[in-house]
Amino acid sequence: MHPIIDVHAHAIVPEVEAVVAGHPGLAAHRALDALRNGAESQQVSGRMVASRIPQLTSIDRRLADMDAAGIDVQVVSPSPSQYHYWADRELAEVMTASANRGIAALVAEEPSRLTGLGLIALQHPDAAVDALDDAVLTCGLAGVEISSFAPGVELSDERLEPFWSRAAHLGAVVFLHPFGCSLDERLDKFYLSNTVGQPVENAVALSHLIFSGVLDRHPGLRVVAAHGGGYLPTYLGRSDHAWRVRPEARRCALPPSDYLGRIAFDSLVHGPGALRALIDAVGPQSVVLGSDYPFDMGNENPVAELHAAELSTDVTRSILSGNADRLGLSPASTGVNS
Repeated sequence: MHPIIDVHAHAIVPEVEAVVAGHPGLAAHRALDALRNGAESQQVSGRMVASRIPQLTSIDRRLADMDAAGIDVQVVSPSPSQYHYWADRELAEVMTASANRGIAALVAEEPSRLTGLGLIALQHPDAAVDALDDAVLTCGLAGVEISSFAPGVELSDERLEPFWSRAAHLGAVVFLHPFGCSLDERLDKFYLSNTVGQPVENAVALSHLIFSGVLDRHPGLRVVAAHGGGYLPTYLGRSDHAWRVRPEARRCALPPSDYLGRIAFDSLVHGPGALRALIDAVGPQSVVLGSDYPFDMGNENPVAELHAAELSTDVTRSILSGNADRLGLSPASTGVNS
């Protein structure tokens, strides 16, 4: 029987918090976060995260929750709050090394049920290859998690070309998970910073990858997009039209919709109808199970929601297991080229 794999789950690495504690940049980062989210959402999120600390830090609680949800394997990445893209080069190197080792230590507690992803410092593109090698080759992780952008760095930035090349060569997964939104205080009410901001950031980041030709130059790249890729997959007709009529939009070899089969999208789109629409847009071979464990904007029962979509047995099996296994995200298949 093939294991059911949840590709989108998080942990807090205490060592990362210890490394950044007391730095002036942390206070500025928190002020920006407060601006983007608004006071009401900050308070609600603070209580929510505090109530979930056992799930974010305890292996026993994690395994119990996995069993309750019918999950055999979790792919665990650091909480996106631990990106800390404000950090200078020296601090960032210590922080990413701490994150990589912290996730590796968590995986080592239950290696048959956990696969891990580390971090790079996206704000320092020239350090990205070393951090990727540290995560994958030194710490034995399956890849790394990144946000949709860093200050001054979009995913189309030419300085990231060595990183994309190395990730493709290693067969490492790059998990695209936004944190924060560049629309800032326009989304500071009603939790729009997350409900609207995250899908926007997914769409913008994936568009940078597609339109810039990153996926043309690195066809073996294994990108997994959180939150079903946000608004992009089901509204790509406009992108295809721009590719046809605007010369500045033709930096990729094919219409943007042709690249959806080269990206994996998690199933976290909230509702069986939305899930069926995602599958129709990207193909059943490009969807993997994702819960966003243990946060409140996630799904405590992703397997049940997948079954509620009433898909064929073969498609359901692929999303539960086969597609993630093909990406190298099951414990048995984790491994990279050197």
